[in-house]
Amino acid sequence: MRTLPPNLFGIPFGLAGLAAAWHYAGVRDLAPTAVGDALALLGAVAWATITVAYARSLRRPAALAEDLRHPIAGPFLSLVLIAPLVLVVTGVVPHAPDLGRALVDVLAVAIVVLGGWYTGQWIYAPIQPAQLHPGYFLPTVAGGLLAAAGAASVGQQRFAEVLLGYGLICWLILGSIILGRLLVGPPLPTPLLPTLAIEVAPAAVATQAYLAVRGEAIDPLVAVFAGYGLLMVLAQVRLLPVFGRLGFAPSFWAFTFSWAAVVTAGLHWLAILEPAGWRAWSYVLLGAVTLLIGAIAWRTAVAAARGQLLPAPAPPVAA
Repeated sequence: MRTLPPNLFGIPFGLAGLAAAWHYAGVRDLAPTAVGDALALLGAVAWATITVAYARSLRRPAALAEDLRHPIAGPFLSLVLIAPLVLVVTGVVPHAPDLGRALVDVLAVAIVVLGGWYTGQWIYAPIQPAQLHPGYFLPTVAGGLLAAAGAASVGQQRFAEVLLGYGLICWLILGSIILGRLLVGPPLPTPLLPTLAIEVAPAAVATQAYLAVRGEAIDPLVAVFAGYGLLMVLAQVRLLPVFGRLGFAPSFWAFTFSWAAVVTAGLHWLAILEPAGWRAWSYVLLGAVTLLIGAIAWRTAVAAARGQLLPAPAPPVAA
């Protein structure tokens, strides 16, 4: 058995993002809360299944360390911790607050520690600029901001503020580096092109984290996040022909959490400002992202059933 690619953890992460969108819709009385709960359960099953399969595929003691240090695949392994954090906030905290708080605290601390390890590794390791891709946002930017929202959801206000700073500063630094690499560096390899969708996520996740920590109100900083987020969303329009030429691969799950985060941020704006027809627009957003993620999930299931989801293992080297 070959080691499973770490980007498979994008599957539970995407389902967690969809669960979070429907959970917020439930909080705003736009949908039954059971929808978000069911999606969180589905995400938890996917996370457990992939985690066990990945662990079983590690045939050598050094394989995990090699994956963590890998300049391309390494950042995706942070989703082993980040995905369950989102699932806990969505599916556990509302029903079992004490258990949810304990799990959020443990996962948030683990995410911070792992993010520190990644940062030290990136400082030390000889990473080439061409190896950078938007997946580098995951360990510290996504991890820090989502942990901030999680800590706020269980009443850990000061911890949440610290984590918000952790995520925002990492976004400022990594966002500049990664966008600069994309603008002036060589094109991303074809298998990594779907990760361009991750560019829409930081502003949306920052919006959710900030609102969770500071309260449901649109202030100038939230508007600043929206401005940059709008730019990144519009940039994706130019990339649609690029995405349309790609063959399906597990990396398509990069679209899922990214757009679920954008939709959730949009739901916050609509629910707070309540413009004319805001409920109808909320349903349009929810329907669109659910169809997108449902289509990717269906295509994943078809590819898995045909044995086409993972690349074929390399033939053994002759002695």
